[in-house]
Amino acid sequence: MIVLGLTGSIGMGKSTTLAMFEDEGIPVHSADAAVHDLYEGAAVPIIEAAFPGTTANGKVDRGKLSAAVFSRPEKLKQLEAFVHPLVRQKELNFVEQARKSGASLAVVDIPLLYETGGELRFDKIVVVTADPQIQRTRVLARPGMTAQKLEAILARQMPDADKRLRAHYIIDTGHGLDAARHSVRAIITSISESRDNA
Repeated sequence: MIVLGLTGSIGMGKSTTLAMFEDEGIPVHSADAAVHDLYEGAAVPIIEAAFPGTTANGKVDRGKLSAAVFSRPEKLKQLEAFVHPLVRQKELNFVEQARKSGASLAVVDIPLLYETGGELRFDKIVVVTADPQIQRTRVLARPGMTAQKLEAILARQMPDADKRLRAHYIIDTGHGLDAARHSVRAIITSISESRDNA
């Protein structure tokens, strides 16, 4: 089974692209979705103990947690030390399940894939990209997002140009959904043909 790592900076269209792979019948896994599940389950007591007052009604309040770690690198590192191993276990479970199901291809979406050295876990990497102005417009349209927050997020992420240089495949979502879907199908076909010719 070929496992693709899918990544890209904030606002590039990773979730939309991941859904396109799923539409083609490919098993997919989202690290963001895994975090969301953990923030309503296993991670709640751990986070409340470390960051009191950031959970309510059995769930992590993402706004309060964000405020607790924003611009505080040591607190962010502490949070990541709790959450990353749990997210990684969910990823391992997904890959194992996909393998057992007989899938020939699976896709894992990890926003900070390069930043965390995760590229070594995958057979190929897909980078989702878009023009910087499109990216900025998309992100600033999100509720609660500010230019200051965006700059802080981008400062933690590898520059888009560097990600593209290291990618096996690039999908530009700035040209519309049909073009992105065409790119997704082309990648699936390319992987299928290379496997058949191996």
